[in-house]
Amino acid sequence: MELLYHLLPDTTNLQLKRWRFDKVQGTITLIVSAVQTVINCPVCNHPTHKIHSRYERFLADLPWADYSISLQLRVRKFFCINTLCERRIFTERLTNITTPWARKTLRLSQKLSAIGLALGGAAGVRLSQQLGLTASRNTLLKLVRSIPLLPIVTPQILGVDDFCFRKCKTYGTALIDLERSRPIALLKDAKAETLAEWLKAHPGVKVVSRDRSKTYESGIRQGAPEAIHVADRFHLLQNLSQMLLQVFGTHAEALKEVEKQVFSTDNKVLKEVETAHNLSLIAEANPCPVVPRFPQNTSLKRKVQSAKARARRRDIHEQVWSLRSIGLSVQAIAQELGVAKNTVSNYLRSSTFTERRERSDQGLSLLNPYQHYLLSRWNSGNYNTQELFESIRQAGYTGSYATVSRFTRYLKSLPGFEPRQGSRKNASPRVSSSSHRPLTPRRVTALVLRRPELTQPNEREAIARLQTAHSDLESAIELAQQFASLVRQRLPEQLDAWLNKAKNSSVSLLHSFAVGLESDYDAVKAGVTMSVSNGPVEGHINRLKMLKRQMYGRAKIDLLERRFLLAN
Repeated sequence: MELLYHLLPDTTNLQLKRWRFDKVQGTITLIVSAVQTVINCPVCNHPTHKIHSRYERFLADLPWADYSISLQLRVRKFFCINTLCERRIFTERLTNITTPWARKTLRLSQKLSAIGLALGGAAGVRLSQQLGLTASRNTLLKLVRSIPLLPIVTPQILGVDDFCFRKCKTYGTALIDLERSRPIALLKDAKAETLAEWLKAHPGVKVVSRDRSKTYESGIRQGAPEAIHVADRFHLLQNLSQMLLQVFGTHAEALKEVEKQVFSTDNKVLKEVETAHNLSLIAEANPCPVVPRFPQNTSLKRKVQSAKARARRRDIHEQVWSLRSIGLSVQAIAQELGVAKNTVSNYLRSSTFTERRERSDQGLSLLNPYQHYLLSRWNSGNYNTQELFESIRQAGYTGSYATVSRFTRYLKSLPGFEPRQGSRKNASPRVSSSSHRPLTPRRVTALVLRRPELTQPNEREAIARLQTAHSDLESAIELAQQFASLVRQRLPEQLDAWLNKAKNSSVSLLHSFAVGLESDYDAVKAGVTMSVSNGPVEGHINRLKMLKRQMYGRAKIDLLERRFLLAN
């Protein structure tokens, strides 16, 4: 009995009368009474001891071991003896135990709130059940929504970035204290007026880190005109890569030609490969002709459709520039051709037609991890597709026989293959797989912006050949590498000279990029000078996206804000 008394939520104001134990139901009911002698009126705060009546409340409490606990609480109603008070009768408050009209103790509600804050509704229910706590997902979310937000301490260094409630539809704004790397607020939209209002209500911000958004630039200038704008270095390099991607997209033929020149002689010695039967097959150390990239299984109908679509895009591109030359606006061109304004704007960025990017999974197959092993077996004279399929399937291959068959048919179609006939020695050449990735515009952009010490010799050769292939490519690559270097090494004294070179460049896209930087010159200059970065902001945005996706359609701004700001 004494042990049970010490486990009560409040040993000062509660008295344990007796208890009931139900082993079948796994419950323990504690009958307790409130023992406060003097009670203050909740309206006028006048003390009273005049009892009106008594009644019982049932409260759920934290479980003990595997048993759920219920408090049968006997409380009283009192008369307010203050004749000037509006309230005549009131119920005594047990502020250390529960809240008015609640069905749970405070300590149980706090535990459930912590679970809901960390996991949300559905996942919180699953954990609660494992811990012996009973609550629905709506209850958990209601408890989270009832948690008050902490007062905002205005930071001197603020990070601003947007996040999406619904991609390409509705966006909000996250504000991060970069001094403490903590989120401080979520705004309901990504408008300049909303950000300006928040900054006016919280004066004292001295430095704001942001991306290149004109909306946020306008909002910061309205709400905190004295604050220093800092353009994030990551976004500067991201804008540079987007510009390069368009430049290389207009020189697709040059990329293919350089790929043939640099990687056509890329010989590779087969490595030791173990089969599922622990059989080691070691290829000979002689150089082997490289097999071209395994072609995709694309139907003729699909290829024809793709060619027609490309011809249509090219025709629209020519029409856009033709109409532009006679002075039509973007809106007028879009109406004339029946295309979107964004399409017209994209085509007007370059007078040369830009090829579409290849798929990100181009050339990828379930067979790729096993190609070295298949080629080693092929070079040793095993041309039986069924045996090859069975051996890699035992090693973990989950693809189909048709894929392996298509690969072996492709090998048999290579020049020099002569199938074994009787005892005649096979005269087919030894082959190996290509070790390089195709030179797509995205791939070349990554190589150009990669740090020099991380670039391979053949990749450096490919970049050098691209520079000699066309004067525009030479100018774009040289200036892009210079800009990446001054941003990474924070060399603001070189920025003005670089802007002059870029504006005088023959590459129109590079000229437009430099003009855009110059329009936001102060922020760009601060970005390559100061150590402030939007990196912590991006990390918090990533966590915010995870929270939003956890709650699916329940992530309204009030609930999302509490889980984002309070769950640290």
